[in-house]
Amino acid sequence: MSYNQPPPAQPQFGGPPPGPPVQPGGKPKWARKRIAIPAALLIFFVGAGVGSAGNTEKDTTSVSSKGEPQPTVTVTKTAAADTSQSEAAKTAGDDKPTADAPKKATVPDFVGMGLQSAQDKAQEAGFRGLTSHDALGRERMQVFDRNWKVCSQNVEAGAFKPTDTDLDFGAVKLGEHCPAKDEKPPTAEDGKMPNFAGDSVKAARSALDSGVSLTVEDALPDDRWVLVESNWKVCAQEPAAGTSLNGQPVTLKAVKFEETCP
Repeated sequence: MSYNQPPPAQPQFGGPPPGPPVQPGGKPKWARKRIAIPAALLIFFVGAGVGSAGNTEKDTTSVSSKGEPQPTVTVTKTAAADTSQSEAAKTAGDDKPTADAPKKATVPDFVGMGLQSAQDKAQEAGFRGLTSHDALGRERMQVFDRNWKVCSQNVEAGAFKPTDTDLDFGAVKLGEHCPAKDEKPPTAEDGKMPNFAGDSVKAARSALDSGVSLTVEDALPDDRWVLVESNWKVCAQEPAAGTSLNGQPVTLKAVKFEETCP
């Protein structure tokens, strides 16, 4: 080992290490770069946000000559014109008839026509809701329309009605006479036994509660079966008309309509 070599150099602590070069104005060069990069990113993201908003807003961002971002000015487009146009279109649409509104037509005169012909004529006029009933109150079904004729209609002839109006025809068979007005089937009002004399057995049954025990007998000594009840009329009944109905059995005696009660 040689003791003639000089000792190693010692670190100097006389002050802070030299800083970055400084440009005129007292600002370091690297400080300018740190501001310029975020400003560029800010411009990029603001521009992207405006494009995705459907051009409803317009942002303008400027950068000073020193690379510092300037305040952002936002201009918002008004939708007043679009709103007024939309309201005008809606108002104009209110004046137009809706597609679901039913058409209207004049109701023909059907009285005196065959039931089938009356139904065909109603359909030609645009009416589709067609029903019929027994004008004599016997509650017969109009199975073969050509065997029936129209005595009445529920909508007066000549009336101007929507085509979805229901038309109901009162009818009788071809060999029968129309009544002065439709006869109504009997009803059991206030829980009292109606007077069924002259009514069809079918109408009498319909007037009673469905749970009533009803017996129908031939009023003549022939002891016939009463099969088609709308073709039989009541001659006698038990209990008598006006009796309170408390679930007691009911008996009717009947003959066919062309026959005379004994």
